[in-house]
Amino acid sequence: MKTKPGTPNPLGATWDGKGVNFALFSENATKVELCLFDSPESEHESSRIRMPEQTDLVWHVYLPDIKPGQLYGYRVYGPYEPENGHRFNPNKILMDPYAKAIGREIRWHDSLFGYKIGDEAEDLSFSEDDSAPYAPLAQVVDNTFDWGDDRHPNTAWHKTVIYEVHPKGFTKLHPGVPEADRGRYSGVASEASLDHFKKLGITAVELLPVHYHLDDRHLLEKGLVNYWGYNTLNFFAPDARYAGSDPVREFRSMVKALHSEGIEVILDVVYNHTAEGNQMGPTLSRRGIDNAAYYMLSPEHPRFYMDFTGCGNVPNMSHPRMLQHIMDSLRYWVTEMHVDGFRFDLASTLARELHEINRLGTFFDIIHQDPIVSQVKLIAEPWDVGPGGYQVGNFPVLWTEWNGMYRDCVRSFWKGEGGTLNEFATRFSGSSDLYRDDGRKPYASINFVTCHDGFTLNDLVSYNEKHNEANGEENRDGADDNRSWNCGAEGPTDDPEILKLRARQKRNLMATLLLSQGVPMICGGDELSHTQKGSNNAYCQDNEITWFDWELDEERESFLEFVAKLVHIRATQPVFQRRRFFKGRPIRGVKDIAWLSPVGGEMTEADWAAGFIQCVGVLLAGDLIEDLDEEGDRIVGETVLILLNAYHEPIDFTMPEHQSSRHWELLFDTAEPEAEVSFHEGKATFKLEGRSVVAFRLRSVHEEAGKVLSAEQSEKILEKTGGRLP
Repeated sequence: MKTKPGTPNPLGATWDGKGVNFALFSENATKVELCLFDSPESEHESSRIRMPEQTDLVWHVYLPDIKPGQLYGYRVYGPYEPENGHRFNPNKILMDPYAKAIGREIRWHDSLFGYKIGDEAEDLSFSEDDSAPYAPLAQVVDNTFDWGDDRHPNTAWHKTVIYEVHPKGFTKLHPGVPEADRGRYSGVASEASLDHFKKLGITAVELLPVHYHLDDRHLLEKGLVNYWGYNTLNFFAPDARYAGSDPVREFRSMVKALHSEGIEVILDVVYNHTAEGNQMGPTLSRRGIDNAAYYMLSPEHPRFYMDFTGCGNVPNMSHPRMLQHIMDSLRYWVTEMHVDGFRFDLASTLARELHEINRLGTFFDIIHQDPIVSQVKLIAEPWDVGPGGYQVGNFPVLWTEWNGMYRDCVRSFWKGEGGTLNEFATRFSGSSDLYRDDGRKPYASINFVTCHDGFTLNDLVSYNEKHNEANGEENRDGADDNRSWNCGAEGPTDDPEILKLRARQKRNLMATLLLSQGVPMICGGDELSHTQKGSNNAYCQDNEITWFDWELDEERESFLEFVAKLVHIRATQPVFQRRRFFKGRPIRGVKDIAWLSPVGGEMTEADWAAGFIQCVGVLLAGDLIEDLDEEGDRIVGETVLILLNAYHEPIDFTMPEHQSSRHWELLFDTAEPEAEVSFHEGKATFKLEGRSVVAFRLRSVHEEAGKVLSAEQSEKILEKTGGRLP
């Protein structure tokens, strides 16, 4: 086969319309061979081409006769010295870390491991078994795509509502999605899916990992899979599980369709480890290309890997090529796939240059100066399992964070635990204790009550204990501290009082989430009252446990409508979309936020110190937002009153005073979700039912015309009539 020297950049396989340039980084290799395969069924390569050029530690060659669709892998030569951190084995076909598409899935076999399985020395031994018939293969792609006039929606953070969802679980059972599109990217982009997103009012879809991942061998042997996808092998290729014939094109078409409706696409990305695992894992890609460069090894014993994720390995964030690898991936997904942001799984791991967490580490410096990646939405899961890994509130500017403290506090408050009110007030108002000192804003807090990892909202109020028996680990897996409450019965029940309480608790939790300052994240399926039958670790369940049931009864349909109503209230009330923290002190004689006692007036120091208090009101002043809109005009919203009662008995709440020309209009009552709009005038107290949330807005009423007027309209009438409403 005719070859040319090629170039060391860009890394990966790049088709230029005439041929393909192949470039692979390996610092410690002694020889590299490019292996071409004729089809996914091929047991051996049809051509083996030695890459003659090495420039700046990159091996490269150009093949003028190769076109998109070509399957390929590498054989990389070098020392097999596990005790020194080197695990080269040319008997193993290796996947290009920069592959843009996967041409063949893995076929698990003992030959995929660099050592002889069963030997006493285990990973210190050397396997001569050829993995060519079984290894996953990369595929050359044609990168052209007609994006038309596609643009990033660029939704402001303070107006963002995130919907976290698995592309298959969301669409697999949806009757409105064409059967051929169910479980695929095209299903997420279907008319039925778009209609649901628009009805719900979300602004961003956050997809669980779609980078190519492996189903663990031990799971497949048990009839299970790695459904969530947190076992990434390749950082560039969209997973073909969610596509038909062309994953790259189908993913792009999905993004384009969502953008056409103003909906952003955020990817959950796993850069904190790879599917090659620890020293006993398979040799599939980076381990065989240059183990010592790509992975962080134990300084004392380089045979072993550092592990801050519980998954066997972590990337070598002190190596410039590893940093480049991740940054190239991020830029690719923004520039070539048009995604709008990333949620970084176990992001604390990426801050570990050696062993300690370095809050302003090299990785963050690189992102901050990058003109592309720094401009998209960056979300950190701010913890890992290593020492000092829990870093909520400690990420730098530009970053938002999954606020685990918010989740835990809100769950505890509505469970009825005492001593939570002080923290609840802080979390509800934006967690200024975590983010204000860093120069960040309330939207640095990604608020959530549930997510893919843990109970669904329905199960949070239906189970006291996890029920993960279906995972085959005797219920040992999954978190034990769930702060859940079954409301009186474990799991399904026919008791009408328990069912009524569970429904109210779901409304309470969702109302709290959507009215809190910060960015709300809804766990996909919660609006449908999806249940996982008590599983809080459904990572390996690709079945009805994780697939959404779209056949809604009257109660589930009602809850869906309630959630959509809450999102609409949030979107239309500026007091819930503040870009600045509350000051909590008088401005022109009024506070922008005031916490109220049920007996009347603001909470006192004694009230805050009383650990048993479970009922509180919060008054948000609509004319003290002190911010400007896109046109440069001062934002003025309506004043909103929220009453929250986590106590099991009703409480008569003394309503705050207001001008006689104004009245409190009910927005919603979680105890009476079907209640119609009503006004509360001249009433000193409001009966706040046990375990409920009620919200009002302050409105002016033109009684003669029977119209509800805006504050601005009312003020104009008052000016003309000398201060009297006609």
